[in-house]
Amino acid sequence: MMTLDKIYHASYVLKEVIRPTDLIHAPNMNPESDIYLKTENLQVTGSFKVRGAYYKISQLSDEEKSHGVIACSAGNHAQGVALAATKNGIKSLICLPDGAPISKVEATKRYGADICLVKGAYDDAYERALQLRDEKGYTFIHPFDDEDVIAGQGTIGLELLEQLPKMDAVIVPIGGGGLISGVAYAIKSLNPNIKVYGVQAAGAPSMFNSVHSHEIQTLTEVSTIADGIAVKTPGEHTYDICSKYVDEIVTVTDDEISTAILTLIEQQKLIAEGAGAVSVAAAMFNKVPVKGKKVVCLVSGGNIDVTILSRVINRGLLKAGRSADITIALLDKPGQLSMISEIIAQKGGNVVAVHHDRADLDMDINACYLHLVMETRDHAHVEEIKQALTDAGFNIVK
Repeated sequence: MMTLDKIYHASYVLKEVIRPTDLIHAPNMNPESDIYLKTENLQVTGSFKVRGAYYKISQLSDEEKSHGVIACSAGNHAQGVALAATKNGIKSLICLPDGAPISKVEATKRYGADICLVKGAYDDAYERALQLRDEKGYTFIHPFDDEDVIAGQGTIGLELLEQLPKMDAVIVPIGGGGLISGVAYAIKSLNPNIKVYGVQAAGAPSMFNSVHSHEIQTLTEVSTIADGIAVKTPGEHTYDICSKYVDEIVTVTDDEISTAILTLIEQQKLIAEGAGAVSVAAAMFNKVPVKGKKVVCLVSGGNIDVTILSRVINRGLLKAGRSADITIALLDKPGQLSMISEIIAQKGGNVVAVHHDRADLDMDINACYLHLVMETRDHAHVEEIKQALTDAGFNIVK
């Protein structure tokens, strides 16, 4: 059974391996509220996961340790288990989905683990890990549905109560539910007046669906840039704790997550992965009641692959109106592009890409489509430029 004593014991054990992460004031994330960021993206291994993994492995018997450990993960739990096992002189094997970011796979190897890539999502890696456990006798380290793991994650709740005792609420990412279970249990046990909100990606709402239907639900598929929380089925322990201690669970879209990642980079100079940024997205887009409140967003991890980061930034720019694509139908004659460029420049836009299309079969024989990509300030600026082009007689078709 989960107890506060277990979480306090985990906090004591973890002092030898983790760093207490900073709480950064970030009021501009939502001007109507007082936002703080709990920077677990700056934790050892780049994620909170090392807390639960290390505490769990520290509590294994000598017999369990002698068999080596096995785990399944989208990447962050893998690194936590690999680090913890190596520090304890234990062999580790990690089953990862074959779509896991390369950066997470390579980092797991560097921490000393052997890797088994499994076709599919997290849940497929989970099934393979259980199969290998039974075949080879490994000790299985569950990524979230384990009381020692939950207790390790709950140490974040203790830190938050010390760092910001007068907080009104905390927003926490949810995949399988281990993080929010530990944080919610610790905070609600010590101060039940503090609200605890959970956030899932709209493309992987397993805990959201389960809590709302009052029974554990399994998704047929998951699809989100937040690979660290792309879990089809929440845990039994975590479902029970979330049902009892979490005030509300909401979802955010991939576009909202991308905008949050971009905003963290620009405003706070922080790199967050998709799973780590969902809490910030929920605050930015008012998915939970944060107006006038002192609110902590738990940024759970920063292990994002650089190739994915590039795509996320572009998506975030589009969502925020910082980048815009427009298509203009033109008569194919000299001077048109010059006139359009001049209007955009006068309005403060910057053209970064141009494509001249004469091959579309739906257009007139003497016409063309001009596709432009612009750097802009926001959505209002985009509309201002479009209106200026329309007033000049140009036909914007997209």
